[in-house]
Amino acid sequence: MLLIAASLLSVVSAQNLSSRVEAVIERAPGTVSLFAKNLETGRTFGVRPDERVRTASTIKLPIMAALFQEVQRGRAKWTELLTVAKDDKVSGSGILSEFTDGMRFPIQDLMHLMIVVSDNTATNVILDRITAETVNRYMDQLGLKQTRSLRKVRGDGNQLKAPSGYSEAGKLEENKRFGLGVTTPREMVLLLEMIDKGEVVSKEKSKEMIAVLKRQRYTEGIGRRLGNTPVASKSGALDALRSDVGIVYHPKGRVALAITVDDMKNIDWSADNAGHLVISELTGILLEELTR
Repeated sequence: MLLIAASLLSVVSAQNLSSRVEAVIERAPGTVSLFAKNLETGRTFGVRPDERVRTASTIKLPIMAALFQEVQRGRAKWTELLTVAKDDKVSGSGILSEFTDGMRFPIQDLMHLMIVVSDNTATNVILDRITAETVNRYMDQLGLKQTRSLRKVRGDGNQLKAPSGYSEAGKLEENKRFGLGVTTPREMVLLLEMIDKGEVVSKEKSKEMIAVLKRQRYTEGIGRRLGNTPVASKSGALDALRSDVGIVYHPKGRVALAITVDDMKNIDWSADNAGHLVISELTGILLEELTR
């Protein structure tokens, strides 16, 4: 009798989650793709979880993972100094474009800037050092076949630079529409889960990655309404897109999420962009339902 009751409760909970998410998606200003997983119970939920999506700056998460792997294998050093020349600087998020041309920075500092303030210039300097192809080979090793770093960042608005730093995947005509990178919501959650479990690099270094992600400054999506609840995340934004991937360290369990809202008509770079609001609302629902 108890087993039957538990099964019915599970069905009712799943139906409730689906209907609540569907209601948000129906009034969303664009196409929503998502995947979420309770890392303790294994319970999951997805909407188009295996559909390829544009990453925008969330591709910086796989780039960080690949850089940690290169350091662990001795092919790079955190103290290695890289020069940021005038031609390296691109517009958009970050602060390196304000520094004097020719300054040198340790790779570790550039990695921090790439994640914490989503620095586009730091990202490009790191990609020059390890290459987008290296990122993709490492994603293959992790079994993430759809996650690809395609090229370097061009900047934003009217200050776009010529595209460069293409990986082999980035040269494919079918991938040009994705811009910086491509992934699926499920693969982003799998990558987050592997980092959380210490399976990407050593357990100690994986904790360092989580610590960096927790310092990420753009919290208008997943972390918008979570108060003091710890969140390790990386966001991305384009004119028509808002994306956020991260782990919420909820009191009732760790939940990894990847949510993308694309094809939005209105260009709005404020903190109250409609895509941010959708991601925040969906986060609240997914946390509530997946931690029951």
